[in-house]
Amino acid sequence: MASICGCTVVPPSLTSLETVQSAPRGAKELKPRIEFFSGAAVGCSVYSAPRKGERSLKVKAQAVSEKMQSTIDLGPRISSGKSLVAPTPTDFQSRYKDDEPRKGADILVEALEREGVRTVFAYPGGASMEIHQALTRSNCIRNILCRHEQGEIFAAEGYAKASGRVGVCIATSGPGATNLVTGLADALLDSVPLVAITGQVPRRMIGTDAFQETPIVEVTRSITKHNYLVMNIDDIPRVIREAFFLAASGRPGPVLVDIPKDVQQQLAIPDWSQPMQLKGYLQRLPRPPESSQIEQIIRLISSAKKPVVYSGGGCNHASEELREFVELTGIPITTTLMGLGSYPGSDPLCLQMLGMHGTVYANYAVDQADLLLAFGVRFDDRVTGKLESFASRASIVHIDIDPAEIGKNKQPHVSMCADVKPALRDLNVMLKSQKKAFDFSSWVSELEAQKQKYPMKFPSFDDCIVPQSAIQTLYEVTEGQAIISTGVGQHQMWAAQWFKYNEPRRWLTSGGLGAMGFGLPSALGAAATNPDIPVIDIDGDGSFVMNVQELATIFVEKLPVKIMILNNQHLGMVVQWEDRFYKANRAHTYLGDPDHEEQIYPDFCTVADGFKVPNARVVRKGDLRDAIQKMLDTPGPYLLDVIVPHQEHVLPMIPGGASFKDIITEGDGRTIY
Repeated sequence: MASICGCTVVPPSLTSLETVQSAPRGAKELKPRIEFFSGAAVGCSVYSAPRKGERSLKVKAQAVSEKMQSTIDLGPRISSGKSLVAPTPTDFQSRYKDDEPRKGADILVEALEREGVRTVFAYPGGASMEIHQALTRSNCIRNILCRHEQGEIFAAEGYAKASGRVGVCIATSGPGATNLVTGLADALLDSVPLVAITGQVPRRMIGTDAFQETPIVEVTRSITKHNYLVMNIDDIPRVIREAFFLAASGRPGPVLVDIPKDVQQQLAIPDWSQPMQLKGYLQRLPRPPESSQIEQIIRLISSAKKPVVYSGGGCNHASEELREFVELTGIPITTTLMGLGSYPGSDPLCLQMLGMHGTVYANYAVDQADLLLAFGVRFDDRVTGKLESFASRASIVHIDIDPAEIGKNKQPHVSMCADVKPALRDLNVMLKSQKKAFDFSSWVSELEAQKQKYPMKFPSFDDCIVPQSAIQTLYEVTEGQAIISTGVGQHQMWAAQWFKYNEPRRWLTSGGLGAMGFGLPSALGAAATNPDIPVIDIDGDGSFVMNVQELATIFVEKLPVKIMILNNQHLGMVVQWEDRFYKANRAHTYLGDPDHEEQIYPDFCTVADGFKVPNARVVRKGDLRDAIQKMLDTPGPYLLDVIVPHQEHVLPMIPGGASFKDIITEGDGRTIY
């Protein structure tokens, strides 16, 4: 039995196959083995399943799992995937008798039910029809039918980001599976817990270039945390349990499960007591923080004069602990794009976002700091700019759950490979027990002076709506009580700058990959969690049109997603770079009708009419507030097309690869550079 494309190949049972493919030439029977890209990413595993001694192996594996359960601190569960045993809901009741055979597709759906899944995003096709038929027999799982597979995986991401639970999407083989690729890459970079299930051609046809056959496990090997090709119906319960556990534990990420159609059609009696086969992975999960490390961090804080907390997406599930830490120490804090909301943006100690389009005072703080407390971050290039200049005066403490991120870009002076939540909890406990008192008032005053000297600002025109003011007005009308999703581009950065996020999981965006078209699908995924606050997609005309078909989904599924398009008829961020670095030479960045530039093209209001989504367009500044209020007051989905000038630039801006001293704070596209 051999590894196929870096995935787990779950071997077929000889008694359950009509035709069994011969092993590839030179293939050997191997014992379980797991290789790791990092402490959180499973690389390749190969399993054999000899019948001899199978029962004793199961008993030993169960003992190992029980031992791991007792010795490894997995932290509080944020999703169904973070426990070693499937957390079957207390009210769960199988539709089948214990000894009743059922199809593989029904076993799969019941496995999802046992994981507590109540919403999936699935688009049917020839190789996944059996799964959809099984979904119709489920009494508790709702399928939201997105109109494109990329839309469904972005929706699953939005669902996961907004709820903290594992998102689930399902697609067919071939083009259906390859349409998930961008979402898988996005989920890996942004650490989103996701399980993607794909149908595959029947086993006997794998490798024959059959209709709609794509080796999706090979295609996705480098952009998933782990993936499986299920060749044995008996392994479905274990594989799904492992997939959810892998997706949510350690550094969260996407897991793909590929299931051939004939496996979905087979009959079997599932064994729900199968133990997971993840011994190596479990051993590599981070251990609880050590007190000596905590003490070392406290000593550094005690000796610091200008400390700064630099927090990222890894703190989204540790918001309470982060807030307590800042309250105990009085240390100013800045967040990454992915960390917005992990600490209240309206708090006086919050310096807002740092990095390429971060505030001057946040970047100043990191530049002048003598201690940088990096919690749940990866020192991304859009944050650091020129690495040699980033926090060059500071001692660096780096806490992250993924050991591969420690020292990858910036070498820390003190590092801790741990979940940020228990690490901060232990740090707070020790701070309170030692009754430490810190006084960083002079440092805070210095930063306050920077806020006064370099405030966030935007221009104002007589009756023209500038995009920054549209977002600021939206914040004022909602009083910050909304879940915001975005596409990628200028509107994304303005939404990060001008809407204050005071709670985690209210900011949904594609950070690491920067995938345009993310806004609308992720918003509908968030709306599927039934929040008690509005879900608003702040989008650009370029990003929005990439998944415009999901207007059908929000209408048919009755999802109250509000869409505010900042429509400047251009690819705004690329235009900004053209203005700054290419003498404003336009290289295919105009999205309107070149023969009728005076017209708005495409007409999103007409498009929305076609999808039966209520809509309006606003052009004048004096009409903006009322238009936003009407959008929020209208039941169900709504599209508001806000016409804005294309000359506006996202400022401040540190050019790529530059340092804080190169920061740009003035100018727009009305000036030639």
